[in-house]
Amino acid sequence: MMMKLFKGLLFRYTFFIIAFMMTFALNSYKAFAQLKVEVYETSAQGNSLKKVTQFINTKTPVDIVINPNEKYQTITGFGAAFTEASADLLNKLSVKNREKILKAYFSEEGANYSLTRTHFNSCDFSLTHYAYAIDSGDKKLEHFSIDHDRNYLIPMIKEAQHYSKNGFRIIASPWTAPPWMKDNNDWLGGKLLPEYRETWALYFSKYIQAYKKEGINIWGVTVQNEPLGNGKQWESMDYTPEEMNDFVGKYLGPQFQKDALADIHILGYDHNRGDELNKWAKAMFADTLASKYFSGTAVHWYNSTYDYFPQSLQYTHMQAKGKYLINTEACIDSDKPSWKDDKWYWSKQAKDWGFNWAAEKEKYLHPEYVPVFRYARDIIGCLNNYVDGWIDWNMVLDKQGGPNWAKNWCNAPVIVDTDKDEIYFTPLYYTMAHFSKFIRPGAVKIGCTINNKELMATAVTNIDESIAIVVFNPTDEAQSLKIKMNSNVKNISINAKALQTIILKN
Repeated sequence: MMMKLFKGLLFRYTFFIIAFMMTFALNSYKAFAQLKVEVYETSAQGNSLKKVTQFINTKTPVDIVINPNEKYQTITGFGAAFTEASADLLNKLSVKNREKILKAYFSEEGANYSLTRTHFNSCDFSLTHYAYAIDSGDKKLEHFSIDHDRNYLIPMIKEAQHYSKNGFRIIASPWTAPPWMKDNNDWLGGKLLPEYRETWALYFSKYIQAYKKEGINIWGVTVQNEPLGNGKQWESMDYTPEEMNDFVGKYLGPQFQKDALADIHILGYDHNRGDELNKWAKAMFADTLASKYFSGTAVHWYNSTYDYFPQSLQYTHMQAKGKYLINTEACIDSDKPSWKDDKWYWSKQAKDWGFNWAAEKEKYLHPEYVPVFRYARDIIGCLNNYVDGWIDWNMVLDKQGGPNWAKNWCNAPVIVDTDKDEIYFTPLYYTMAHFSKFIRPGAVKIGCTINNKELMATAVTNIDESIAIVVFNPTDEAQSLKIKMNSNVKNISINAKALQTIILKN
């Protein structure tokens, strides 16, 4: 009797489980089938973040499998840097064109940038050398003043705030301390003198508090831009990992605590990915005193034109799980902008600093490259390897690739001719927008695999539960795509040499 009762209960329980799983699967199928699909594409053929509704079929479609239950890092944001060079150029444009650029970057209708960077004290993309405290020996910084920024950076940032509905975070970075605090008394190179470490920490605090009075909240700081140096070509100050740990653990962190600035995020390193990043990440987070103040790590992309160093990024993540890993600078360097010539940005003609100047054993990392490809490959590669934020360099430059006192000419997504009051939105602007516009702060990176080695893809779930998938096709052929989730499929296609953002939403 008991055996019959047991078998009866087992049958009913099994039936219930099967029925539940079938209902769940059916509901999942319905949910996926009912999701609306929007596709936006930028391509070498001329699409610029264009909404696409017509698709083709090819014999061998590419499978992209999405797994929303496989979760990784939370996204901090995407954007670019406020520099004195960009602010100066905006000042020289008509009000109409100035507004057009800032709306394009910060409005919901535009790229909707959410994470930015700026420099405090001067950098190479400044009009001249400057600091907020120029009196030698002013250890208490009694004459500290940000007046220099009132003509350039502050107006640009405040106008960007006006166009940004949800606001944006700002990371501030120094290129150097004032020369009088350094062992070489120079803007270029050298180290911070030990007797000024306390003063330099106070300098950070005063800067943050002064900007707050202007209505500009600084979200985070990097301790030093490119602490390994730049060959004394422009503003710089050198650190070893141990020296940075000592400064953060004994001076900067405690100063922020003292001044009620403990919510300011301190990011260490702020230089190129690769072997040096591994060395710094290990040192930063093994130091028990400094690591409690480090909120994460900042990195740059200049060690290669194609390699995004996934192993280096994964290693850094493992050293500091749960902490930020943000790319704070990237740009097309060593090439002056190509004016109103979209084809250049889709052609393998660009060269970086390392094409001529890298050590012979590292030359292979610096071949000629396609600018759009480099951006797309790097951002997707970073997202797939725990990076939670990605920041471009200058927002606006002129046809020369400046202004830049060091003549370190670079490229930017928006180029202007101030003499003729003309603007050129390069394909790089639309490339950045594919990420910043559709992957919003608070989104979670989710599982995304692709069965084609030549294409790349990444995916997130946004706070509004929409799923954003970015696909990059660098090949010369259009590709059919099968977007799979829970064994269900959405069929679309991507053009040759194209970047696509696919939005799935209710």
